[in-house]
Amino acid sequence: MNYEILQQMCSIPATAGDEGRMQNFILQYLAVNNKHFKTVPQVFSGPGFQDMVIAVFGEPRTAVFAHLDSVGYCVAYKKELVKIGNPKAHAGSVLVGEDSRGSFTCTLEIEKPKKIKNEALPAEKYFYKSKRSIDPGTTLTYAPDWKESRNFIKSSYLDNRLGVFNALSQAHTMEHGALVFSTYEEVGGGGAQFAGRFLQENFSIQQALISDVTLLATHIRHHKGVAISMRDRGIPRQTFVRRIIDIAKAHEIPHQLEVENAGGSDGISLQMSSYSWDWCFIGPPEDNYHQPGEKVAKGDIEAMIALYEILLKEL
Repeated sequence: MNYEILQQMCSIPATAGDEGRMQNFILQYLAVNNKHFKTVPQVFSGPGFQDMVIAVFGEPRTAVFAHLDSVGYCVAYKKELVKIGNPKAHAGSVLVGEDSRGSFTCTLEIEKPKKIKNEALPAEKYFYKSKRSIDPGTTLTYAPDWKESRNFIKSSYLDNRLGVFNALSQAHTMEHGALVFSTYEEVGGGGAQFAGRFLQENFSIQQALISDVTLLATHIRHHKGVAISMRDRGIPRQTFVRRIIDIAKAHEIPHQLEVENAGGSDGISLQMSSYSWDWCFIGPPEDNYHQPGEKVAKGDIEAMIALYEILLKEL
């Protein structure tokens, strides 16, 4: 499998609220490659859609949701940084950005809190170290750090450029379905709710697959296949989830079942909306979550892409 497009996307900065460059990439990809698709989609973007892209193929029954945004940092004052989402980088991590004076590289510094007796531990503080000052409001992302071996891909922002990569892969084989490239997932969602309403009101779609990555855990490991989440902080309708599991078993797609009580995705945004949705999170596990050097097994990626292609035909 060729991962060149994934590598390119992992180098595009697109923190939550600033997804415009990823939106442009998606629009260009769909325009250039639609001659290779089984079905040429209707593409919805622009005014009213903010930085989202929705592509609808044929007579859709199922939508794939993949969020465009990532975690990162925003420059405040006196070199202090404010987190965007929940980044987990260590001190010394290399950050990049662009402000009114051009592009730059800096490093992350973390100020550990001091414990005061009988008081709650205050939060860590984050700062940048740079040869020059950076304009307030500038967003910072991890420097590109792509590494590919025989069995693994390691890079910043596999969450969720890998989910987007899967969605773009489905565009080539999909006859009927929809792709939603959503926004704001890393800061609590919102974009998925708008897209869900749009799809239900215009195309009567009521079931969704959440194309994202999950966390490596005690029972969720590399090389065990794509993770099918039976629940996290959200609880999808189990009739729908069991149907997906049955299809994965019938086609002998390597998979593992995830059961967690924390974490979330665009699925939670759909569940909390005023519209009825069947949804299921399906994605490979990764190590080094929300840090530079997120790590995913290639076999798990391939299982993900294969399962989605089957589900879009059979659901």
